[in-house]
Amino acid sequence: QVQVVESGGGLVQPGGSLRLSCTVSGTIFSIYPMGWYRQAPGKQRESVAAITSSGRTSYADSVKGRFTISRDNAKNTVYLEMNSLKPEDTADYFCNFNVINDRLPWGQGTQVTVSS
Repeated sequence: QVQVVESGGGLVQPGGSLRLSCTVSGTIFSIYPMGWYRQAPGKQRESVAAITSSGRTSYADSVKGRFTISRDNAKNTVYLEMNSLKPEDTADYFCNFNVINDRLPWGQGTQVTVSS
């Protein structure tokens, strides 16, 4: 019953921006820390950004200063604003609970391609 739906990916040029959205249903969203993850072709999945139930954020060094994670508990949605995109940001992006024991199965994610 609990599920997440990611959206907002696309093709952008280097230096461009995208805003990803993740809507969660079937649970009490506001109590969970949330995270964005990505998996590039031929690479392992990695954590990109995380946000606690109270709004405190953390980021991978590779995206710090360029990406911003936020949440709207009234909409059961977590966002990832991506600015100054680089080709190495190309990946499938996924949303999930930032709690290992309660993570959902990985879904389809949303594709981000940064290329000129």
